[in-house]
Amino acid sequence: MPVPATTYHRAVTSARDGDYVPDPRRWRILAVALVAMFMSLVGVSIINVVLPSIQQGLGASDSDLQWVLSGYALTFGVVLVAAGRAGDILGRGPLFIIGVALFTLSSVASGLAPDPLSLNIARFVQGLGSGLLNPQVVGMIQQYFRGAERGRAYGALGSAVGISVAIGPVLGGLIVGFAGEEHGWRWTFLVNVPVGVVAILLALRWFPRPLRPPRSTVRGDRDLDPVGALLLGLAVLALLLPFVERSLGVWGWVVLPVGVVLLVLWTWWERAYRQRGRVPMVDLALFRLRAFSTGTLIAGLYFMGVTAVWVLVALYVQNGLGRSALVAGVVGLPAALVSAFSANWAGRRVTRHGRIIVAAGICSALVGLGLTIAVVQLVDAGVANVWWLLVSLAFIGAAQGMVITPNQTITLADVPLNYSGSAGGVLQTAQRIGTAMGLAVITAVAFTVLDSSGWAVAITAGFAAIAAVLAVTLVIAVVDVRNGRPRQDSNLQPTD
Repeated sequence: MPVPATTYHRAVTSARDGDYVPDPRRWRILAVALVAMFMSLVGVSIINVVLPSIQQGLGASDSDLQWVLSGYALTFGVVLVAAGRAGDILGRGPLFIIGVALFTLSSVASGLAPDPLSLNIARFVQGLGSGLLNPQVVGMIQQYFRGAERGRAYGALGSAVGISVAIGPVLGGLIVGFAGEEHGWRWTFLVNVPVGVVAILLALRWFPRPLRPPRSTVRGDRDLDPVGALLLGLAVLALLLPFVERSLGVWGWVVLPVGVVLLVLWTWWERAYRQRGRVPMVDLALFRLRAFSTGTLIAGLYFMGVTAVWVLVALYVQNGLGRSALVAGVVGLPAALVSAFSANWAGRRVTRHGRIIVAAGICSALVGLGLTIAVVQLVDAGVANVWWLLVSLAFIGAAQGMVITPNQTITLADVPLNYSGSAGGVLQTAQRIGTAMGLAVITAVAFTVLDSSGWAVAITAGFAAIAAVLAVTLVIAVVDVRNGRPRQDSNLQPTD
């Protein structure tokens, strides 16, 4: 029979209460992890503003440019859970170093790519590297931090995310402006190389030796479950493909029900695998933990909505108002900086207030959406300018830090240490699927409206669709708060 959730509670309590001794190197380990995470996230946020430069420099078609984005997104999303589980078993340090090395080498290949095909192959590998390293960062925070320190560690991670989102578009615009449209895009990849090399050297110097996972608390922990990994990878691929590669047209949507069937088959396999006495890649008893199941749902829905904000703003500023990529990046800069601050603030308070902070963050996002719609309408009426967006988008930036960091901390609080990587991979996969679906549906709404009206009405329609998704997310968060907090980490203490 599947292991009940109470078994997880007993396992994780013994692991973290009786055996935990703070590692004096934990903050240095976190610093290395954040350097690599920062590099990979800048690589994501920078690419949107340099696509015209890539098109000019390589003579790339629109389909080529679509694959520059979707190739990375597909490999990144497909390997997350399997990479997290591999880190749990084989050691998070080695998988982290391999992921950073792949990301760095593929950045070199991307920067030196002679044609669109070479660039897209390099982007596939870059997504693989990012998919390998990201779950290890979450797993290492779970492994090396407890109590209030874990909240602060996730707060630092949230700050790194906010700053990377802020600096990516601005850095991309500056690089292209300095190096020129034809070759500027190459340097947006090559800037990753020194950062990646430094991260690898510091990891080799500061990570514990040997680079092995913590002592297991559950029997059979060496089981990689390759069939489960393959089934889930194919399911995620089929679910993501029609959303991230829309050039496939109707044929892309044919694979969507295949993805659902594969997901059902994976669920059956994981249960059967557990019943045979083996340890599956993801034990489905994790979803009996209310904090985990609710947090995963909130993450997927929140990313489904809010991620589209920044795409719509970039389209509106550049295509609707005819402003430069640099202006589009600067408009979102205060929001990202506020996000970095609010992530750190929320990380220090999440153990006291729980998902109330998440609900408050969603409310802040809804206020920001309403204000941004008002700004767009005022700009269209000629009584305001684009720089008013600096203020309205800051509310959405505050929401980023108040939702993502606390939700991640609460969601993974009761997950056993030897499943932290795969559980973090599940959470990130929900974010990736939500992002892909949201971008496809919400931009489709905006462009459909644009066909019969102007940019102001189209952006308003897109933002209204985002608000609808966030309203559902808010209801789930409020219901969770009203039902009372799920059992938390017994070592977590409130802090200011």
